[in-house]
Amino acid sequence: MKIGFCMLLWTTAVGEEHKPLLEDIRATGYDGVEIPVFDGTPDDYAAIGRMLDGIGLARTAISVIPSLDLHPLAEDAATRARAVDYLKWCVDCTAALGADTIGGPLHQALGHFSGAGTTQAEFDRAREVHARVADHAQANGVTIALEAVNRFESYFANTMDDLCAYTKSLNHPAIQTMYDTFHANIEEKDPVGAFTRNAEHVAHIHISENDRGVPGRGHIPWAETFKAIKASGYDNWLTIEAFGRGLPELAAATRVWRDFAENPEAYYRDGYQCIRKGWDEA
Repeated sequence: MKIGFCMLLWTTAVGEEHKPLLEDIRATGYDGVEIPVFDGTPDDYAAIGRMLDGIGLARTAISVIPSLDLHPLAEDAATRARAVDYLKWCVDCTAALGADTIGGPLHQALGHFSGAGTTQAEFDRAREVHARVADHAQANGVTIALEAVNRFESYFANTMDDLCAYTKSLNHPAIQTMYDTFHANIEEKDPVGAFTRNAEHVAHIHISENDRGVPGRGHIPWAETFKAIKASGYDNWLTIEAFGRGLPELAAATRVWRDFAENPEAYYRDGYQCIRKGWDEA
């Protein structure tokens, strides 16, 4: 098991200015960080990878579908073609970064709603898009971990059962799923059971408190969660995703209107202890 921290707490564009922070994250005990892939070129991410190598941090990547002109569920074929190109760019940046996984809600434009649940036609369009990206991801040694996101941010496959049914229908090793404790807390009747039923399809896990604050300070059942993850044989990343108000645009997108901790250090220092202690006791 590896412990990571998502850099979206601070930025959507990691650079040299974040080196002291990254060094402190490493000193805290983290194995790696999750790097946002929102803009730039593969060469930019290769440079980030070299910086992380120097610090001794491994890495994963995270992204979203940022706008409707890249919407994989769109009726318009040209829009879906742009979605394919965008996801291939995400894969290329991830590979250049030196990561083997990119996660996130890479199935629809985040925050867009049709006013109804996902139709069969929309599932078919998503399959078309992901099928056109999957071989490219596999050839580059990258797994795309689609995320089950709550109904207030997405209408595509909000539960782990629904999302895993979708990825099983794709039947491609490069398209897997991500389990996120924050979203599961909202959508699942039994969040731990939802993981256990679908553990074989989970390639990445986000550790996130019920308020997206410091793990261990809310009501996520951490003891039961870590026990279930450990019992499943999962031996990959447990990456903390937390949000604050440091980036106004990101705070607005994640609906963060108040501070969830006394300072940014609490998120990664206390969060690390939550995972380390919980895993060791599981």
